[in-house]
Amino acid sequence: MRSVTPRGLQPNVLGRLDTIVMAVAGSAPAYSLAATSAVLVGAVGFAAPAALLYCAIPMLGIVLAFSRLGRIDVNAGASYSWVGRTLHPALGFLSGWALIVAATIFMVAGSLPAGQLTLALLAPGLAADTALATAVGAGWFLLMLLVVLGGARLTVRAQLLMTGVELLIMLLFIVGVVMHRGAATAFDWSWLGFGHFDGVSGFASGALVAAFYYWGWDVTSNLSEETRDSRRTAGLAALVGIGVVFLLFEAFTIAVNVVLSAQEVGAGGANVLVLLGDAVWPGIGGKLLIVAVMLSSVATLETTLIQVTRSLFAMGRDRTMPAALGAVHRRWNTPWVAITVVGAVALAMFVAATALGSVGDILSSAVHAMGLQIAFYYGLAGIAAVVAYRGMLLRSVRDFVLGGAWPLIGAAFMFWIFFESLGGLTGTAVAIGLGGLGAGIVPMVWYWRRGSSYYRPARLDAVRVMAAAGPYDDVPRQHHRADGNETLATDF
Repeated sequence: MRSVTPRGLQPNVLGRLDTIVMAVAGSAPAYSLAATSAVLVGAVGFAAPAALLYCAIPMLGIVLAFSRLGRIDVNAGASYSWVGRTLHPALGFLSGWALIVAATIFMVAGSLPAGQLTLALLAPGLAADTALATAVGAGWFLLMLLVVLGGARLTVRAQLLMTGVELLIMLLFIVGVVMHRGAATAFDWSWLGFGHFDGVSGFASGALVAAFYYWGWDVTSNLSEETRDSRRTAGLAALVGIGVVFLLFEAFTIAVNVVLSAQEVGAGGANVLVLLGDAVWPGIGGKLLIVAVMLSSVATLETTLIQVTRSLFAMGRDRTMPAALGAVHRRWNTPWVAITVVGAVALAMFVAATALGSVGDILSSAVHAMGLQIAFYYGLAGIAAVVAYRGMLLRSVRDFVLGGAWPLIGAAFMFWIFFESLGGLTGTAVAIGLGGLGAGIVPMVWYWRRGSSYYRPARLDAVRVMAAAGPYDDVPRQHHRADGNETLATDF
């Protein structure tokens, strides 16, 4: 009986600008600053700008790793596919699982501020009600779930609107901060040095939080099967996106240090940007930044939903998770089963979140737990890039630095902050972070024993891919075979 190729995602939907916008929205500049500034300042104080700076350098190595791996393997599973085909299938599965756990936790961590800020804008007296904020945040989540279900075109149109308004407001505030005359503390260049860190463990704790700030740019890789000229576009968009959010993060973190006192930042919690807005433009400033953070929270919910559902889709297609997750809607070309499952799990977590305490308590534990997951799968991807390109690293200085040294430094840094920060985290954060990762062993072993074709010797090698496909610039997009494996047009 002749096999039929499963229906795939819709190709060539997103262009270069669309993908850059998705990369910026994935890192969620306004949301990350609002949700995490108090956590970062609480961890490292005035060293917050330095933590963001020194985490950005190795993070660029991970961006390079994703870019280079995406040139030889176009796959919605991204690091799940790359790590599995380069290092070991079990590591690949755990890499994908780490992203799924981090993204699922974020369904709550991202929705709560969206709900709280909506209430702060419309009914300020109710903003402190965790249960009500959770309910409103769940409403935003369901709306984004429907947008993602509607397809990549609808998703990117929503992103262009939300992220465009968010960035415009943030740029206006950068100008406002420069012109602002009042200051709690004078700017000091030492904020960009190592002097304000409380030893090595303090630096690691700050770097772990900073990793969460940047997380999300890799949504461009999960969208690669739906992007035009994706092997170039996805990597370029990630580089541009990480550059834009780095500048915004540094500008606003320095502004927080200058305009607000440490006590105000700690007391403000997730409302720290609102305090900054009121200090810079009394009356209207806080409300404008509420709008920016609310839009950013909603926008990054959308990109995170894309990441987790595309990863589950790739796993279902490979039969390393239930095959139904690889099903695609006939009309919208979206992984509707994966989207439905994620929605159901997230709604259950919303109910549980109401019993965990205040919004600030939930965010603090969630950020650190997600930081562990992010560091884990980013580190594996960095090593995978070096292994995949090992046969080309000595061809030139450029290949050695961009393809070997920098991604390897990024990977080493990610694993270092993973282990170094464990001692300084709360028991809740460690339990969520490591427990969530360890839970992936159960489905991994189950589907491995069932004989999934994914679990076989690694074979992703840049030299072999290019030799099979022809010139480097002619590496073709993958075809998706009926057995669930992705191969180049020339199988090898």
